Amino acid sequence: MKVIIFGLGNFGMSLALSLTETGNEVIGIDKQMDKVNIVKDKISHSICLDSTNELAYQSLPIKQTDIAVVAIGENEGAAIITTAILKKLTTARVISRSLSPIHDTVLQAMGITSIVHPEQEAALKLTNKLNLKNIIDSFKIDEKYSISEIETPPEFIGKSISDLDFRSKQRLNIITILREREKINLIGNPTLIKEVVGIPSADTIIQKNDVLVVFGLNDDISKICHKN
Repeated sequence: MKVIIFGLGNFGMSLALSLTETGNEVIGIDKQMDKVNIVKDKISHSICLDSTNELAYQSLPIKQTDIAVVAIGENEGAAIITTAILKKLTTARVISRSLSPIHDTVLQAMGITSIVHPEQEAALKLTNKLNLKNIIDSFKIDEKYSISEIETPPEFIGKSISDLDFRSKQRLNIITILREREKINLIGNPTLIKEVVGIPSADTIIQKNDVLVVFGLNDDISKICHKN
């Protein structure tokens, strides 16, 4: 995909690097040259411009863009104006960061359906980690069900999914498994990443440091997360 990110603060920069690492063409935009310089060799393109100036968009491939992300986090007015210009100039999917409840209201009035709250979402994830010691990440389906990434309990290591009789005993479905692999990142440093091993079979052996991606009732996920 071709993605343009407006705002290269902590959130915007992290998103730009992650999308680049996963094979997307990313253009990073910020009005501060020092932020542009930080990512110029790490993403497809980085450009210094004021995103509140509609004329500046003439230099951007805005009509060929699949997704435009407004990641501006310091200036609510600039974020709203940038979003309004994007709605006028492109039919691409626009994702906007919200900085306050009134910002939410304005974005919704503009017809933006993809609104992100990085700080709130990070706080929720940290809350889950603190409350459920083995949980890594979780996606809530509804009030009862979630898809969660959980650390492998020690007693599962070396056993197959069939041995564990996972669905009957844990009342959870293992969707897939994430397994560690070393990779060199964009700045040349080795880092451990989690790779999807595919759809596990009954004979799949659980290994140390595996992350199990499970689906089920929140209560059952909570029980397995409290295993020693």
